Amino acid sequence: MYDVMVIGGGPAGLSAALYLARYDRQVLLFDAGRGRSTWHQINHNYLGFPGGVAARDLRELGRKQLEEYRQVRVLEHKVEAIAPAEGGFCAETQNGEWHARAVIFATGVIDHYPHFDGWDEYVGRSMFWCITCDGYGCKDACVVVVGNTDESAAEALQLKRFTDRMTVLTNSADCLITPKFQQRLERAGIPLVHDKIAEVIGENGQLKALCTKSGQRIELDQLFSQQGATPQSQLAAALGVELSHTGYIETDTEQKTNVPGVFAAGDVTRLFAQQVTTAVHEGGQAASAANYYLYPDDLKDD
Repeated sequence: MYDVMVIGGGPAGLSAALYLARYDRQVLLFDAGRGRSTWHQINHNYLGFPGGVAARDLRELGRKQLEEYRQVRVLEHKVEAIAPAEGGFCAETQNGEWHARAVIFATGVIDHYPHFDGWDEYVGRSMFWCITCDGYGCKDACVVVVGNTDESAAEALQLKRFTDRMTVLTNSADCLITPKFQQRLERAGIPLVHDKIAEVIGENGQLKALCTKSGQRIELDQLFSQQGATPQSQLAAALGVELSHTGYIETDTEQKTNVPGVFAAGDVTRLFAQQVTTAVHEGGQAASAANYYLYPDDLKDD
């Protein structure tokens, strides 16, 4: 019986495990090796790393930091199911069952990038999803925003502060961009192409051109995907955790869910402000709340 099981080994989960270790709690961290921090991007927004830090390196540094604490056990397993059990919760993996008194979900999201041959080699190198993280890096570049919603059009309009060479490609049979936003794109001089990607030309993770199904060739240096993301909240929902209408885990300001003993942190908790900095903060806050939850009543001040 562990004190806390942390599900997810990205910045939020690593931060939670580290805080719990410093509280001298017995921690089980599940890291299936997936998520946004496993791509190739360089994070330039995290304080203390001049020149930026690769997301993969940040994960590696976090894992190395946890090695200092014998009370943390890391399992590179996927949690397939979780349920209430005597004294807490039981997680099922291919390697058996694991028990803990509390749970922190740091399961993140799955981004929906355009899929083409070798698409994953471009993620974080010349194909991005976040204007906050990577908008600055597209100064004077030739950029294509892929998406068929008003949010896609809005991102293109916001990216125009960095470059005038901008195109929106729906990459869908449907164009859900409203006339209002189509007019805004037109006024801004941003072409709107209602077509699908047929082929991508590039090498070594660097995009050069997109060829559409109608035969149009669009030159580009960078692509910003606005095709949405799916929060990985299924395990939490199975415990009765309340989700937002978009499927994100609902938490309070201490990262507590509506289920006692269950907490959540990182990208799985909200639609906006999905940053490494907020993930690390939320992981630490969830750990602190879980640590307090585990105290016997006579040690609590409420």
